[in-house]
Amino acid sequence: MRELPLEDFFIDYGKQDLQAGEFVEAITVPREPGEPDRLRVYKLSKRFDQDISAVLGAFNIAVEGGKVIRARIAYGGMAGIPKRARAMEQALMGQPWTRDTVETAMGRVSEDFTPLGDLRASMGYRLATAANMLLRYWLEDQGKGALLAEVTA
Repeated sequence: MRELPLEDFFIDYGKQDLQAGEFVEAITVPREPGEPDRLRVYKLSKRFDQDISAVLGAFNIAVEGGKVIRARIAYGGMAGIPKRARAMEQALMGQPWTRDTVETAMGRVSEDFTPLGDLRASMGYRLATAANMLLRYWLEDQGKGALLAEVTA
């Protein structure tokens, strides 16, 4: 049995760090002892249950005393492989957990990604929705989230 960080598993588009005969048996998501679960994952696709994601965002942001003490943000559908949004994370670290801080971090998404456009989404749409997923995370954390099934045009 071999373990490795998820960031090291994806090498390139369609290529993972799998040796001959290996398969993924399990994925372990570590949690900080004694801390509340702050992991949220959002999928954007035309068909919720079956479609490949246009964008998938994973967020785990820890706040203590009103300031961000840890930020882990990753996206799928924004590059050839799932990838961390390090510029967005950096914009949050040590800052007050406010909408202004979140909006500043949202503006840094294009420093992390230059997504391709395809049938699922254009480059601009992917950048905008990826940024908005961070805002959704913050709104839910503030108790202001909305179920997407309840949103109508």
